[in-house]
Amino acid sequence: MKLYEFARAPNPRRVRFFMAEKGIDLATIERPQIDIAAGENLSEAFRQKNPMGGVPVLELDDGTCISETMAICRYFEAIDPTPALLGSTALEQATIEMWNRRMEFNLLLPIAMAFRHTTGHFADRETVFPEYGKDSAENALKTLNFLDTHLAKQPFIAGKAFSVADITAVVSIDFARIIKFRPDAEQHANVLAWHTRISERAAASV
Repeated sequence: MKLYEFARAPNPRRVRFFMAEKGIDLATIERPQIDIAAGENLSEAFRQKNPMGGVPVLELDDGTCISETMAICRYFEAIDPTPALLGSTALEQATIEMWNRRMEFNLLLPIAMAFRHTTGHFADRETVFPEYGKDSAENALKTLNFLDTHLAKQPFIAGKAFSVADITAVVSIDFARIIKFRPDAEQHANVLAWHTRISERAAASV
């Protein structure tokens, strides 16, 4: 088994975090680094593994390749359902899916777009719109404001138990350091308390 990744990117970290929570020793997994900054993910060789050119990609021993973060997480959840990071009951699964999607679309995506369009990191291969990047950062801030109220009522993003939604959210916030986007101590006290709890988990250090 191999996990093709770029260690500094948020989606590979989401998968590593998930795997570590499942008790998988990442030291036993071969993890080839694909330098997306240098465009290695766009090479013909890598696109044989993922035609969309994104990381991470999980390559199984028989050569089967699984790309997309949540597809890889679902693979590991199916192999070992405990702890149930995607939920056990139908209601839990639906609730976690709902909140994880919200974290993907309303936090991770805006932060990623702010990074790409305000830093021009990939300006050599895509058109950059700085105003869109600024607007994306403002949308991410709105989500943090919402989350602070939300987390005043419950300990985790999707309810009473830790789940993949917490992984997505904390990885998003950590990645946002690159654009100097951080929760405010006064405005986001509940987010910061939650962030501290999640960051203290052993799997958060991957």
